[in-house]
Amino acid sequence: MAKLKTNKAAAKRFKVTGTGKLKRSKAYTSHILTKKSPKRKRQLRKAGLVDDSNLKQMKKLLNV
Repeated sequence: MAKLKTNKAAAKRFKVTGTGKLKRSKAYTSHILTKKSPKRKRQLRKAGLVDDSNLKQMKKLLNV
């Protein structure tokens, strides 16, 4: 059987933490920033975690 290839699109977007969770960046940060409050933009800078409902699928893409 051939080696499994990592999904490169997913590899660029997710990083595995030490405990095995997946770290991700938040959406809605790229444009139309004038109507978003400074507090909202500041909170969007922080990293988020992939939800447990999607974790299995994302790990399969990353071959973790």
